[in-house]
Amino acid sequence: MEKTINPSESITQEKKPSAAKPVAKPFLAMIGMLIGGFVGMLSETSLNIALPSLMAQLHVSLGTIQWLVTGYMLVIGIVLPMSSLLSRWFSTRQLILFALTDFIIGAVISALAPNFAILLVGRMIQGIATGLILPLMFTVATLIFPPYKLGAAMGMIGLVIMFAPAIGPTLAGMILGLLSWHWIFWLFVPFLLIGFYLAFKYLPNVGNVTKPHVDTFSIILSALGFGGLVTGVSLASEAGWASMEVIGTLVAAVILLAWYIRRQVTSKTPILNFRVFTNKQFTVGSILVMLDFAIILSSMYLLPMFWQNGLAIPVALTGIVMLPGGIVNAIVSAIAGRFSDQVSPKLLITMGYGVTIIGIILLLFAKATSPMWYVILGHIVIMVGAPLAMSPSQTFGLGALNQATSGDGSTIMNTFQQIIGAMATAIATSLLAFGQHLSNGSGQVAFTTGFHVGLLFTLIVAIVAFLIALTIKKPALKE
Repeated sequence: MEKTINPSESITQEKKPSAAKPVAKPFLAMIGMLIGGFVGMLSETSLNIALPSLMAQLHVSLGTIQWLVTGYMLVIGIVLPMSSLLSRWFSTRQLILFALTDFIIGAVISALAPNFAILLVGRMIQGIATGLILPLMFTVATLIFPPYKLGAAMGMIGLVIMFAPAIGPTLAGMILGLLSWHWIFWLFVPFLLIGFYLAFKYLPNVGNVTKPHVDTFSIILSALGFGGLVTGVSLASEAGWASMEVIGTLVAAVILLAWYIRRQVTSKTPILNFRVFTNKQFTVGSILVMLDFAIILSSMYLLPMFWQNGLAIPVALTGIVMLPGGIVNAIVSAIAGRFSDQVSPKLLITMGYGVTIIGIILLLFAKATSPMWYVILGHIVIMVGAPLAMSPSQTFGLGALNQATSGDGSTIMNTFQQIIGAMATAIATSLLAFGQHLSNGSGQVAFTTGFHVGLLFTLIVAIVAFLIALTIKKPALKE
């Protein structure tokens, strides 16, 4: 018997837009990059749990040890703006394979590091790889997935970006309970080798190699501007915000960045197309993503140290108590990505930030004598809210751009996300130290006070994000 075709179904199927660069198996094409991105984001927080012991073993201060986190993100922030230009000089495939190889080299150097300086060098080499992979994940996704599947694709990437930093302390804690910190980096290598194999086998080139003019001066301005911004904030933890060293570095960085942005806006072949910020929807989405990342990075920096120094929990147990939040993060990230295609982004984003605020407030009431379940609860609530807002914010922002500008948009979004994340970590560090000095107590009590002062910054960021989310309007048509 001949099958009857429903005309309305046929029309509906015909109307579905196709991908800009269709590939037979888009998920397999993405998986090598996703593994690289997962390891890169895992690396952002995996050392957080080891920082207290690393300070003692490497004989450095809190202000110095933070560079293992902020230095890594600083390099990411410097490389990210150049990824769009590099993708026009080299194929997508070449860049991803280079990035995965680079990460393996950086991980091996870090694993073998005998001192702080070599460890920092290894971390920064890894930052180059992450700075290349992150924007390419978004760019490739927008090209190989059709628009009606973009939300699910962003949810998949959001799962990587949100779950990896959340699970980092847990994995590191388990490793430190059995082995030394060197094995945190050895753990990266097998996953990166698998990612390299999958990318080599399944990833086609989906970019266009046009080899445009290279504006060397803009590259220098970008590196000095973004680098100076993170450096200035990082120096504040030891030198103080009122020191001429910090103020001078920040002022110089802002001037250089303003010069860099002006040069890009007036250039015919900009490294970063800042004109995408004329699209209000993209601007709002980008700001929300940046603020969300600042919440995640600052809280994930403070919380593992609070477990160890505030609640006197052993490092191995710290990894275990961080696990429930990481699992919840993964589940919510996956759900939020799928729902962002069907539910109002304003609803998801405002709900996400509202829940995040509640979680932060819970942790602000945590004391050195608080039960473990209470702190775990506060962490879980944050890990429900932050990922609930992340994927819809990304989809909302990037969904406003057309195929010609989506690559620039994802690069800009990721660049500022990393820079804001590094600055948020540095600010949390300085406020942690400031709070400890303010405290009348010592030991666990002093650290708990510092933890609360650091979390006040995270709370302010969440409140600002919530207020911005309330201004979201119905998504406009793509430009």
